[in-house]
Amino acid sequence: MKQEQNKISNGVMLNAYPDSIGTKLSDTTEMLKLPAFKDVFSLFYVLPTFFNSDLDRGFSIIDYNLNEDLVSKKDLKDLEELNIMLKFDIVLNHLSVASPQFKDLLKNGENSKYKDFFINWNTFWENNGVKNNNDIILPKDEFLHKLFMRKAGLPILKVPFPDGSERPYWNTFYQEIKYNTITSKDISEIIPQISQKAELISKKINSAIHKNEDLSTLDFEEFNDYKDKLLSLVNRKATYLGQMDVNAKSELVWGFYEETLAKVKSFGCKILRLDAFAYLHKEIGQTNFFNKPGTWNYLERINQIAKKNDLILLPEIHAEYGLNLHDEVAKEAYPIYDFFLPGLMIHTLEKGNNKALLNWINEIISKNYKTVNMLGCHDGIPVLDLKGKEVNGTYNKGLLEDSEIESIMNTILERGGRVKNLYDPSGNKISYYQVNATFFSALGENEQKLLLARAIQMFMPGIPQVWYLDIFAGKNNYAAADKGGSGGHKEINRTTLTNKDIEQGLKKEIVMNQLKIMRLRNTLDAFSGNIEIIESLENELNISWTNNGSYAQLTSNLATFSFKINYSENQIAKQLNF
Repeated sequence: MKQEQNKISNGVMLNAYPDSIGTKLSDTTEMLKLPAFKDVFSLFYVLPTFFNSDLDRGFSIIDYNLNEDLVSKKDLKDLEELNIMLKFDIVLNHLSVASPQFKDLLKNGENSKYKDFFINWNTFWENNGVKNNNDIILPKDEFLHKLFMRKAGLPILKVPFPDGSERPYWNTFYQEIKYNTITSKDISEIIPQISQKAELISKKINSAIHKNEDLSTLDFEEFNDYKDKLLSLVNRKATYLGQMDVNAKSELVWGFYEETLAKVKSFGCKILRLDAFAYLHKEIGQTNFFNKPGTWNYLERINQIAKKNDLILLPEIHAEYGLNLHDEVAKEAYPIYDFFLPGLMIHTLEKGNNKALLNWINEIISKNYKTVNMLGCHDGIPVLDLKGKEVNGTYNKGLLEDSEIESIMNTILERGGRVKNLYDPSGNKISYYQVNATFFSALGENEQKLLLARAIQMFMPGIPQVWYLDIFAGKNNYAAADKGGSGGHKEINRTTLTNKDIEQGLKKEIVMNQLKIMRLRNTLDAFSGNIEIIESLENELNISWTNNGSYAQLTSNLATFSFKINYSENQIAKQLNF
């Protein structure tokens, strides 16, 4: 059954963290008040450090209250006065171990109100696998090999319960475990029989922790009979961060969604991105990525809550084009993320050929997709999304051939990009998921290429979403990527700009020309009308928009990257040449 959706503004959307510019959201609002930014944006996608979080740069939510270190109610009022609507994330699939719900579970164990709010891995797979030496159920092969993995190894995090046991909980995405040093007193209190050697044993354990060694391989010699107790002690003193999958079969979870959607509406939210929603429905024997029909049922249920709060849902799906999930979601009248555009744009400009991009534009138009597109973003440049896929014995072609996708990846990597991979249940790498780089660096740091890419994006159907760093032609930040740990590859494109960076950036042509083109998209009546692809040579791309006598036309050369925009403003014909 198709879901009714509210009308979304067709204007331009800024995308940034609350502290991407300066030190907090007020610095961004002050930037948006500058004359250079007047009428450039109608929407602002504020990433989830807007809320209280602790991992994965905001996507491990503690609670959906304002992060008062970065955000104030005055910021929300300022954005409202600028006529900028807000887009937020709700991370449907998981919450932080530091969330009130998970902390209650760790404190009260089996007596917790939230016992079933999260997914005990062993309970889920009971009678459908065999426990290994670590008391973790390994699902039967026919189930295990179907699982869609986001990291190497089983998607679990073992956490300590009040009774001294450790329980494995479902953890699809990130986790961090920090082993803290122990003292001889800690050992003596737990195992008084070996108190005379406690100092020696604690030094051995702490040395292994310092060297980041596998503690399970430690040889305690004559005290090996106490090894399990010693390792249990170390685990109890460890500190954990993790994005713990919630159990959507629990009505408490749906009550939490009800509360959260009402809360984000009160903050001024209009569009709500459903992060990781395709992982929410879990069932034995399924891939546990977009299970059908379960995922559709959950999506409809969350949409009913959204309607009560006048929110527009934007489901986030990363999947191969050939799987046709984008088409299925769009047919239900949901707007979709255009994860195909970034890779297609790079391919188009590197090859000087419009064919692949035109195929996608024509599909959007013919099928009346409602899209939000982007070039750069807080994550990486998608490549998996462009691929074909075999479905029920039939191979559905991708938007690009595998060799063309490989060429895009190699080009970005040669220009300093980093990679994120997908894994099978055995921990083997099976695919590049995305390549991490600023869009400017991915284009070889060619300003004319970036400007043409921005112009093409502004003439695409759908809502153009613009990453703050791309406006200022940001380059790959290798120091941040190297420093960022397990998720460091993403930090390559998350450089914080100071207020001085903004001031200096606004003196550069590449910045001011992008803002000029974005302002046209955000203000001209033509872009609320009809789009037409004008027939051209393969090394050209010409797109026109018209609406009640108002028009805007892009004429571009993909070989030289030169272009012009003819448009009418207040019935006066004008032209921009680049």
